[in-house]
Amino acid sequence: MTGARWFPHPLVSLSLLAIWLILNSSIAPGQVLLGALLAWAIPWSARAVWSRHVVVRHPATVLRLLATVLYDIVVANLNVARLVLGPVSKLRPAFIRFPLELDEPYAIWTLASIITLTPGTVSSDISEDRRTLLVHVLDTDDADALIAEIKHRYETPLKEIFEC
Repeated sequence: MTGARWFPHPLVSLSLLAIWLILNSSIAPGQVLLGALLAWAIPWSARAVWSRHVVVRHPATVLRLLATVLYDIVVANLNVARLVLGPVSKLRPAFIRFPLELDEPYAIWTLASIITLTPGTVSSDISEDRRTLLVHVLDTDDADALIAEIKHRYETPLKEIFEC
């Protein structure tokens, strides 16, 4: 087998390994080995359905987006902890329909993943025409402001990265 068949998406594998090590806060040999195994197995097992290679453009935008997402995850964790420890009556959960401007499937998948990774929000469904993403929010009083924030912080950089 060629290298591309054994490692169909090497950048994804490296990213998965890095994320695994960061989430486990450890570079112990066992964690590195398990992370490397998962980083190889996940893309390899998905190669049949993920056959097209994505060309990532604008690496500086990718790094800015990654920094934004990591920052937002930390802040959202603190906010969710505050909300969960407070009175339940103050929560304002809602489903919002997020209008997508993205047309690249991997860009939509990335946006949905970012939303789900951020505590307090979950991507729940995508419309059949792939123009609307249904998002559950733990607490919001202004759906339009949340939509504008997601568009500015995540969707705009993804449009640049995936050129869509």
